[in-house]
Amino acid sequence: MEQEFDLVKDCSQKILAISDTMEILNGKWKMSIIACLCYKPMRYSELLKEVKGISGKMLSRELKDLEANELIMRNVQSTAPVSVEYTITDYGQSLKDLTNVIADWGFIHRKRIIAGIKSSFKN
Repeated sequence: MEQEFDLVKDCSQKILAISDTMEILNGKWKMSIIACLCYKPMRYSELLKEVKGISGKMLSRELKDLEANELIMRNVQSTAPVSVEYTITDYGQSLKDLTNVIADWGFIHRKRIIAGIKSSFKN
């Protein structure tokens, strides 16, 4: 009976941790931004081009949220004109494996859906 309680407690704690994670990484764009920055520092304009479909206003908002949660850093470079580059922090880099797992799952899921669509045309 005590083991059952531990399983429920473990499940509750895992759900709470997932909820916390989803609160930080919520929305359509944050994981894509993190994934881009895990590979190289990028300027705002580069991110705007790379993250297809995001508006400038939304990118600014998401970058501020990610910076507030210490997942990325905003580096102002003293060039003429001034340029800003975004880099992933060491803490943010800890999400790289998660972005890879999500991407891998997405590839598999896309193949399944496409295969399902193709097979429905055969019938």
